[in-house]
Amino acid sequence: MGMSGMYGPSDEAESLATIQAALDSGINVLDTGDFYGQGHNEMLIGRALKGKRDAALLSVKFGAMRGPDGSWTGYDARPAAMKNFLAYSLKRLGVDYIDIYRPARLDPRVPIAETVGAMADMVKAGFVRYIGLSEVGTETIQRAHHVHPICDLQIEYAIISRSPEAEIFPVLSELGIGVTAYGVLSRGLLSGSTPATTGDGLGHFPRFIGDNLVRNQELVKTLTEIAAARGITATQLAIAWALAKSKSIVPVIGARTRVQLTESLAALSVTLSPEDLSQIENAIPADAVAGTRYAAEQMKVLDSEKR
Repeated sequence: MGMSGMYGPSDEAESLATIQAALDSGINVLDTGDFYGQGHNEMLIGRALKGKRDAALLSVKFGAMRGPDGSWTGYDARPAAMKNFLAYSLKRLGVDYIDIYRPARLDPRVPIAETVGAMADMVKAGFVRYIGLSEVGTETIQRAHHVHPICDLQIEYAIISRSPEAEIFPVLSELGIGVTAYGVLSRGLLSGSTPATTGDGLGHFPRFIGDNLVRNQELVKTLTEIAAARGITATQLAIAWALAKSKSIVPVIGARTRVQLTESLAALSVTLSPEDLSQIENAIPADAVAGTRYAAEQMKVLDSEKR
């Protein structure tokens, strides 16, 4: 996502080199959305995978609608719209099938069973291998899984974003559904990022605004101190924490450069025991974070946040 203008400008040559370095290191999941840069990200990945399709599992989100000015205009998960989105994604990626296809959000106007039923037809036709979901709650997960097996749920999950643990993760465990965890660094907050004056979009997220940022930087300081005691960075500790929570969790790492990728990959050599996890979580309680993970309007429409 970050390679297609979502958090400020990026360098195309460096983006391609970073994807290649990730593949060379054994990373095989590439997560994207057809709305990342209005198709730019899919075309970028298509270039990176030319001649090496089998090197990656492509995870693609669809349904978020954008205007020519980059504005967000809602979601569309109607069966006909899904097939249209899929056709264009296949073309931009330059592939015959997508490994994991998922609606980016729940479309409140369309029963999830209708969307997933149509996606199941695409599985039968060979255009999709597995069906995933994104940012939905337990009832939606169960309804979808009843229609067709769901392989995984993509949802924000980090040391300071642990709400899925209460209700969603137990249902996933019961149904044998995995987790693609995004926001493991909380959009860079846990790695020390602060909003730029323009362009990176972080200033739209409540956790980066005013007193919330001041309070949250104290949590980052604590995380940094715990990491330093282990001789690693806060970034590496945050990723290692997510990896250690469950073998069912695959963290999405938003590295935009090879330097960032190298730092993130070092988390694979960090071993955290259950006692270590408890120490980290006691030092940084989930309810200590200031601000919601999205702005109020977006929080209202997140099916995963409904109680």
